[in-house]
Amino acid sequence: MIHSTLTNDTMRLLFLLALTGHFISGFGSVAIAQQPTEFSVMTWNLEWFFDNQTADNPSELGREKSAPSRGQWDWRRDRVAAAIAKVQPTVVALQEIESQNVTYFLTRAIDRNHGLKYDDYVIKGEDFYTEQDVALLATTTTGVQSISRGVVTPSMKSRGYASVSKHLFAVVEIPVNGKTELLVIANCHLRAMAKKGDLRAKQARTLGLWLERLVAGVKASQENPDQPVHVLVTGDFNTEELAGKISPDSDLGVLMSRGNDDPSDDLVDLHDYIPDQNRTTHLLPGRQFDRILVSRDLVIDTPGVVDLSLRDVTVRSDLNFGGDQDTQDEHWNNYWGIADDQRDISDHNPVLARFQIQ
Repeated sequence: MIHSTLTNDTMRLLFLLALTGHFISGFGSVAIAQQPTEFSVMTWNLEWFFDNQTADNPSELGREKSAPSRGQWDWRRDRVAAAIAKVQPTVVALQEIESQNVTYFLTRAIDRNHGLKYDDYVIKGEDFYTEQDVALLATTTTGVQSISRGVVTPSMKSRGYASVSKHLFAVVEIPVNGKTELLVIANCHLRAMAKKGDLRAKQARTLGLWLERLVAGVKASQENPDQPVHVLVTGDFNTEELAGKISPDSDLGVLMSRGNDDPSDDLVDLHDYIPDQNRTTHLLPGRQFDRILVSRDLVIDTPGVVDLSLRDVTVRSDLNFGGDQDTQDEHWNNYWGIADDQRDISDHNPVLARFQIQ
């Protein structure tokens, strides 16, 4: 768009100005005009997103769940790439990925097939039985300051904190009205099974403690310590809690309270902003395993102030389904026997939240 408004002579002049060090001041208005007006996050459990190469899978389960052939892996990788390209989220939080190998080839497919560039961020977790990990993708123009994982110390274990084998933190820069605001993202995959709610609540307490320490460190590093640090916690929580009916002592209740008694920093469940009939995120009817929780400042649009606020949130089953939704029997017992144009990508549906900058 910029090139179409510049003559050849103007382009030569700009090139000479750049060589002599005068380019930035003369072209700054264009940089400001290109600042984003939206920031979006999508979470998606890709359900055993493993390639067909099993030589790097030490566990029997990891080998069993790998794609049966190169062609079938290519199909799955390219379907996920097309789904991401359709909505172009700023950040994608993925669960049940095999390793950084698969996210690397996924980002290459997004670029090759759709002309969109993403970076991938993974730190190997501690689930050695399934070999599943979590990952973040971010557009290459997004400033990801750091990624990290927390550690459960012996002292924490003695106080009832539980290990969270699959999680990843990131500190992300968001340009807002000429300034840079910071967002701390936690992507996590909590313990499965309905009867493991107590364990998930302990995992939620652990995440709350890690978040408290990380946010405090980020605030202390800012030039203006009063500038807010936004928080977003997402992933597959495996919770049985439904939006609007969350028990304070449940896994999700503890996660939303960030493990403390101070209501001022409670997180907001964005599922509350989705119509009741559209909240299901899993092949099991009515389940809302996949959620996006945010600090309250991300849902409030302050009048007269250019800020970051929620535009909408949706469960995007359309990105996942091949035709009609797979039945449980065919999806879990005959996945690769389903026709390519009818097969769902995952037993989880992605959740997309869009935030406006205005």
